[in-house]
Order: sequence, then C-alpha cells, then structure tokens
Amino acid sequence: MTSNLIKKYNVPAPRYTSYPTVPYWTNNPTQDQWIMEVKNTFDRSNEREGISLYIHLPFCQSLCTYCGCNTRITVNHAVEEPYIDALLKEWAMYLKVLGNKPRIKELHLGGGTPTFFKPENLKRLLDGILSSVIICDNPEFSFEAHPNNTTYQHLKVLGELGFTRLSLGIQDLDIKVQTIVNRIQPIGNIERVTNEARELGYTSINYDLIYGLPLQKQSSVIQTIEKVKELRPDRVALYSYAHIPWIKPGQRKFTEDDLPHDEEKRALYETARRMLEEAGYVEIGMDHFALKTDSLYKAALEHKLHRNFMGYTSSHTELMIGLGVSAISDTWSAFAQNIKTVEEYYEALNRNVLPIFRGHILTEEDKVLRKHILNIMCRFETSWLDKNEQIPFIYEATRMLKEMELDGLVTRAPFKLSVTPQGRKFLRNVCMAFDAHYWKQIPDKQIFSKTI
Repeated sequence: MTSNLIKKYNVPAPRYTSYPTVPYWTNNPTQDQWIMEVKNTFDRSNEREGISLYIHLPFCQSLCTYCGCNTRITVNHAVEEPYIDALLKEWAMYLKVLGNKPRIKELHLGGGTPTFFKPENLKRLLDGILSSVIICDNPEFSFEAHPNNTTYQHLKVLGELGFTRLSLGIQDLDIKVQTIVNRIQPIGNIERVTNEARELGYTSINYDLIYGLPLQKQSSVIQTIEKVKELRPDRVALYSYAHIPWIKPGQRKFTEDDLPHDEEKRALYETARRMLEEAGYVEIGMDHFALKTDSLYKAALEHKLHRNFMGYTSSHTELMIGLGVSAISDTWSAFAQNIKTVEEYYEALNRNVLPIFRGHILTEEDKVLRKHILNIMCRFETSWLDKNEQIPFIYEATRMLKEMELDGLVTRAPFKLSVTPQGRKFLRNVCMAFDAHYWKQIPDKQIFSKTI
C-alpha cells in the first residue's frame, strides 16, 4: 500500500516556506509600497511582539554540490568587510523607515557559511545591529555553522552577543557520500563544536541531515543516526534532498543514477525517523525532530509552532526583515526578496534604495489560504468555522482532498481537515490542495522538487 502511495504522490510540489510560493509572486510592490507595508506592520506589532531579523551571509570556501542556497564561492576573506558595511547600510535604511527602536525577538544568521566570517567581523556586524535595538525577553538568536571552520572563538563571541542556538550542517557521515557532494567533514570536528557550544552555555543545538543524497545507502543513514544519538543534539532537521540541477548546476556533478529513488529514498527517511523516535525525538511539523526538553517541541505542544523563511520557529512575529543578498522579508501582508548578486546588491545600496527586486502583496484570498497551509504545516490540521474564511476555493480544495481521504492520508469533517499519521509523509501534497495559485497556473515544466 505504501509503495503504491509513494508512486502516486511523489510529484513536484512546493515546500511552502511561504504562501504564495515564490514562483507565483505576481503582485510586486514598488519601493514606496514596500516601505509603507514595513512601516504599517512595524507600528502595529513592534510593541506587542517585536520583530525578527534574518541576515544572509553568502560566502563559502567551497561548493557543496547538493546545496540549493544562494552562495558565493571564494577563498578571499577580503570580501568580509565590504559586505558587512553594506549590511549595516541596509539596516540603517530600514531603521529610518521604522522610525522607532525595533524590539528584536528573533535573529538568525544564515548562508552561505556565516562562520566563513572572522569572529571579530561578526562582532562588528552584530554590534552595529544590536546597538540600535531593544532586545525582547527570551530572544532566540541562532546561526548556521560549518563544523570544519567554526572555532571556539566564533562560539564565544556569538555567545557573548546573546546567541544560544546553533545549527550544524552534517548531512551524512559516510565518506563516499561526503566526497561526491564535496562536503568532507571529520566527525571529530562535529564533536568538538558540539561540546564547546555546550560548555559555553548554548541551550539548543540542531543538526541538519539530508536523505536521498547520491550514493547514500541504509548503512550510511544508520551510521549517521547512531552518531547523532550519541551526541544528542536538541533538534534534528531531516531534509529531503531536492534535485534541481536546472537551477543549481553544481548538482550536475552526479547523475540521477547516483540517487536513491522513490521507495528506496523513502526507506532512508523511515529508517532515520524510527531511530530518532526510539532515541526520544518527536517529529515536529515536516522534516523536523526535537527532544521534549527543546522549545520547538513545547511550541508544537502549545500550538505556537510557526514556519517562515527561516524554517520552523517557536515564536511568531508579523514583521521579519531580511538583510543581505537574496534575503526575503515578510510583513505578514507582503513579501519582498533582495537582489541575488553581491555586485547588484552593492549598486542598489549606493543609489540609496532598498535592494529588493521582487515581491508580492497578499490578497485577502492569499491570507486565508496561507493560514490554512501554515496550520497544516505546523499542526497537521486546519478549520474554517469563521465565515470570513469560507472563501470559494476552500471548498474546491476539500474536493481535491477526497482522493487523499480514500487513501487514508486525511480526514474531513464539516469545516475541518486533519492529516492522519500516514498522511504526514505527504504533507506537501496536502498543502498543495490549498494552493490556488498553483491550480490556476499549473507549471508547464518542472520548477519544484518532488515530495518524496
């Protein structure tokens, strides 16, 4: 039965880090409109809940060929200071828009490789940001790190600035897999960074793992999870490898023949999931696991879990500002993405304009459908008892889910939808039923990765 479901539902689908998804952003804001959206949301929500800040640091010393992120490969560390200057200029422009001191609830450094930057340069960047804000009670400051270049000094400097959360890119510990994806990292480096972070008082450590990588077998997944169980991070993100060589040419360094397919790939996930759950981890939303002592588990238990462009979080702010190349901002009523190349990003800032190049102002229908997709992603259920949410497409969506109900993936009741334990494997498919933009304009070529 599971085999037939995998064949049936393993189709290209968005990951739903936003709704509408980026390919369907059509209602682009002008500079003036974007500034107004940011200001309105800030004035409405800053005192109540604060804001989130995402900073994209794109530089990496080498290309990990599985990677789908926006990166700039270089070994020239002279790029650090000009980029920090640009980030601080962009932040100053947003401060001028906001008018009052923002209250920072959540701050995340992503990449690229944030620990490509020297500790003293990260300190200069963050001092420049944090000197102009009020920090909320119990903030969540986190950063992504490469075990090979994260030093004790990185951890110490960031810890002193308020960072308590660390995410390490592990992916897989099998040397054959690491070699083909150009991400060789000795287990000793992972152990060192994990232990040093704990000694310095970091309260939540996440390991990013990927299943479906080239040459990956059951044996390598078992080896990796056994080590995870030994080191016991607070969270584990177990992502499906997204094979999109038409977008990321680096993935052409291996072929589809090197990849585990369909049932084999799903079996890798099921092995990892079973081992993690036996070790005390609880599946949270899509792709994520957490110990019961971690705030992500507690947020899920209290129905406070949220999902945005930074992934799953245990808190929610209406305003998220993204700084740096390709960073995405969200005002809860609109999205905007920054220019993707460093040179064009600098050029826009030199003209004293916010470096956005595309976005989307949400319609009322968008807002209702986003709520349901977020509910499904974070709570495995949604409902529309409120008459204001009973928009025509809701009923179209539930009709499309009839076949999923027959397959045991969802249950439907008046004004309510729930995802079954079996259906959690196909969460993206469930969300896609609520994606009005997708069904109004089905892509004529593959632009999304497959769900399995």
